[in-house]
Amino acid sequence: MDKVKVGIIGCGKISSIYMENCQKFAVLELIACADMDLTRAQEQADLYNIPHVYTTEQLLNDPEIEIVINLTIPAAHAEVTLRALEAGKHVYVEKPLAVTREEGRKVLAVAKEKGLLVGSAPETFLGAGIQTVLKLIDEGVIGRPVAATSFMLGRGHEHWHPDPEFYYAAGGGPMFDMGPYYLTALVQLLGPIHTVTGMTGKALQERTITSEKKSGQKIPVDIPTHVAGTLQFHSGAIATLITSFDVFGGSDLPPIEIYGTEGTIQVPDPNTFGGPVKYRRIGEQDWTEEPLVPGYDQNTRGIGPADMAYAIRTGRKHRASGELAYHVLEAMWAFHDSSDSRSFYEMESTCERPTALPLGLQPYTLD
Repeated sequence: MDKVKVGIIGCGKISSIYMENCQKFAVLELIACADMDLTRAQEQADLYNIPHVYTTEQLLNDPEIEIVINLTIPAAHAEVTLRALEAGKHVYVEKPLAVTREEGRKVLAVAKEKGLLVGSAPETFLGAGIQTVLKLIDEGVIGRPVAATSFMLGRGHEHWHPDPEFYYAAGGGPMFDMGPYYLTALVQLLGPIHTVTGMTGKALQERTITSEKKSGQKIPVDIPTHVAGTLQFHSGAIATLITSFDVFGGSDLPPIEIYGTEGTIQVPDPNTFGGPVKYRRIGEQDWTEEPLVPGYDQNTRGIGPADMAYAIRTGRKHRASGELAYHVLEAMWAFHDSSDSRSFYEMESTCERPTALPLGLQPYTLD
């Protein structure tokens, strides 16, 4: 199979793991990177032996590049993705697909019009942890899934992040920061979402940065920092999801648990690729830890573009699709809309539950 040539736009911190892993997958060939700061792009190119350092325009005009990996800041995701699609490139974008639903719909429409693929992070659901849970559910180990709980609880980012302001501005908050990981995992395990209810709030009107560089600086809190609600899936299962920057003393609640008619599964952190995965069936006192399926149990960001590359070459569907990413984007907004209107939100979009990765694959291959 011919390799698919790739270019990365955005050479910030997260680009390193993509650059490292893109060079491991047999189907990908990373040939270029671009950034508004050409010095930063050159540093990454030198570190990862990337042949070309481009401006964004130069990268989009390179006829050899088939997939653009868009690692810009969230506010620029839709703009850069649309430019790449107009240039005839398939696009894989970091989460979220776009900031607004209107932008997300436009991205999907242009991709369809151009006959191009678009996909989005998170791809962590393709890791061995979530894939092991998916296997257990599909094998009926806990019977029919009927409910789930999921928690992302923390104190916010101002105590460690050097530039935490955007987490408390429009488009920020715990749901838009971490919700994609939890919602994508839940859709992988339970299928598409039908209805959302939510309530939002914030503990503080202002936060004080305690990390270096900006220690002591005040941040106005312009968005909800505690988002709680329920989701009903088309399958009938009901899940509770809480994402919060207002849990100042920490929590020991599990990231996700799935409850079935015959047992319970503890799901690992959906922001990771590994485990552990545990289950307990009716009448059992102890948890059984399930060995992870052979696959990707370490940080394997880049697996989404690799899966897209196989789809380009074979014509099959890719798993971290634009439709999945848009469904998750709509669900995140649904929590806020439901809270604002004090009403149920019925989802307008849907998506396919991604198929499981095949077992027995050679390392860094997906077909």
